[in-house]
Amino acid sequence: MPTRTHCMKDLYQETFSSIEDIKAHFEAANYICSDQIATCVYIAYNLQKPVMVEGPAGVGKTELAKTTAEILGVPLVRLQCYEGLDEAKALYEWKYAKQLLYTQLLKDKLGELLEGSNNFTDSMEKIHDQEDLFFSENFLEPRPLYKALHQEHGCVLLIDEVDKSDHEFEAFLLEVLSDFQVSIPELGTIKAKIKPLVFLTSNNSREMSDALKRRCLHLYVPYPEEKLESRILSARVPELSDTLRREVVSFVQQIRELDLKKVPSISETIDWAKTLLLLHASELNSATVKQTLNVLLKFETDIEATGDHLRGFIEKAHQKSKINIGSKAG
Repeated sequence: MPTRTHCMKDLYQETFSSIEDIKAHFEAANYICSDQIATCVYIAYNLQKPVMVEGPAGVGKTELAKTTAEILGVPLVRLQCYEGLDEAKALYEWKYAKQLLYTQLLKDKLGELLEGSNNFTDSMEKIHDQEDLFFSENFLEPRPLYKALHQEHGCVLLIDEVDKSDHEFEAFLLEVLSDFQVSIPELGTIKAKIKPLVFLTSNNSREMSDALKRRCLHLYVPYPEEKLESRILSARVPELSDTLRREVVSFVQQIRELDLKKVPSISETIDWAKTLLLLHASELNSATVKQTLNVLLKFETDIEATGDHLRGFIEKAHQKSKINIGSKAG
């Protein structure tokens, strides 16, 4: 094991050489990112800082980590957080069944093991020598954090929905994010071979501690503005016509201004666009929108609240599409 923890930057000096380079890499991977996202990834990569990515569900927080791993050509190690998650589930567990099996084998071989022992002390020493075998890496079940520390060429570590974990687990993460090492009583201190690039995502279901925030760069990913959402849709659903893409984006942007239980995210915009494409829609109309609104909105109360606005939203979407076509022609 190396005497110091290296980082992926030591291996991939030219991968993220500038902010514009990052944007180009991400766009080639069909992830259209804003200047703010590209800048944060650039800083995190070069300063070896974890990134706390906050924002509503479905805006691309998890996809950001996945795409970064794809671009760097390293594994994505994902730890999905939930209430009750503890150190054992995140780091390692002992293979008790395997230990029990080997205990039985040792019992069967006990006579051979103790052969030649002159007294009780010699016998105990021989048995004691076997104990360490049961608490070696051969009997250890690695969990995501342990796997991330052992990646030979580094990885992207995604700690997803960290806000769903308990305060005790959050405190445990502080050691990992500070020194990229953990202490295992039976094995000693395990230090990362290559320092991973870490993304923590949060939907803001609870406030994270100042100590955890202090160790991370902060990145808030909001719902995309119109131009960015249009570019995202163009990359993710390239078969969509320019006219329908503009109408879809305009319609979704208008819906987000309503007071809804859950406004549609970019992932739901993409799903809706694919649905319209599947139905061979060439433009938005009341019948098609009503039939497919459940793809965009997830609560019946939201669908009902949107009903009175449908005609106006569709008309405005048509007007915006015509204006864009006219400006391009001019």
